[in-house]
Amino acid sequence: MSRTVLLTLTCLLAFVFPAVAHDEPATEKQPQRKANPTQRRPPPVPRDVEGVEHFRIQSKLLTEFWGCPMYIDAGVILPLEHDKAKKITPACYSIHGFGGSHSIAWRMGKRLRDMMAKGHPPMLYVFLNAQFSLGHHEFADSVNNGPWGQALIEEFIPAFEEEFGAAPTADGRFLTGHSSGGWSSMWLQVTYPEQFAGTWSTAPDSIDFRDFTGINVYQHRNAYTDPEGNPVQLVRNGKGEWVRTIKEYAQGEAAKSDFGGQFASFDAVFSPRDIDGRPMKMFDRETGDINDKVRDHWRKYDIVLKIRDNWSELKDKLSGKLHVYVGTYDTFRLEGAVLLAQAELKKLGSDAEFVIVEKRTHGSLMAPHETLWPKGLLPAIHQKMWAQWEARTDESSP
Repeated sequence: MSRTVLLTLTCLLAFVFPAVAHDEPATEKQPQRKANPTQRRPPPVPRDVEGVEHFRIQSKLLTEFWGCPMYIDAGVILPLEHDKAKKITPACYSIHGFGGSHSIAWRMGKRLRDMMAKGHPPMLYVFLNAQFSLGHHEFADSVNNGPWGQALIEEFIPAFEEEFGAAPTADGRFLTGHSSGGWSSMWLQVTYPEQFAGTWSTAPDSIDFRDFTGINVYQHRNAYTDPEGNPVQLVRNGKGEWVRTIKEYAQGEAAKSDFGGQFASFDAVFSPRDIDGRPMKMFDRETGDINDKVRDHWRKYDIVLKIRDNWSELKDKLSGKLHVYVGTYDTFRLEGAVLLAQAELKKLGSDAEFVIVEKRTHGSLMAPHETLWPKGLLPAIHQKMWAQWEARTDESSP
């Protein structure tokens, strides 16, 4: 049997027979077995679209963590007449939401390049893949998923800039993302504040855990009912009416699979590892009871708490770099955490930009808005990135 076949079988069987961990020993007697790292489905095979390229690297950090080959993928939309040799082109790193992948680059490629022919910012548009067996890995280092953030910063971005001639400076690196990708882009900007020029995060997953889709992680004892005993609602329709509770949503996911769903995905990123190699659950799916040990472990991934606790160090590094958008009718009530973040950062004296759009949902936020973004939110974000790039390059000119 070849080494390649053996490694492949090892990865496929890891869920049943979890491997011994290769990461450094964790605190609190962290269990050392891991759940399966394989994709829930194979990454889409890139189609031939002019000006769109598939870029993949094998990550040494992730391969060492899992003990089998692990990769970071992206779909890259090139500017027209791109000259890689000049190494002066800024890059927009975009992160999809839960259930998506980098394949969006091939769907958007022709349209975005047609827009560039009419004056749209001629950047490198890099659509990262965050799809993983345990859900959306968020590009955050995790005891369950591995060092995805570190691998992106130390391995992928340098390799990408070398291969595609992207500007190898923080001024030329921009972040954006929607939903889970919105959380990811915000996390990367705050965790690596000097690596990027800014994030434009849209409808991000809860960035303040005092309102984690309606759950106050620090005070509530149960995820399904609030302190008054009322069911915690999760999903609303386009009219702002509640249509599904957290209990209904979480138990529906658990009935399909005990890993890979949206709430299980959060556990994989934020929670400690259990003795069976699986991520520990923040709340019991039957009763809704919140696990205090897991609650404490989640604190390190609370973005607003991270900013507040490190504000003296982050204040100047994040100046002008945080931009957050959400609708008041967000389908998964994500506006609550954004509003808390807005108030908290205002108290700190942050210049972070928050745009709260009346009656927009999770899905309609990006659509054209008569006054805010007549051509759509994403084109408006790209224009803001480009204006910032041009302003900074002008300032640095003799």
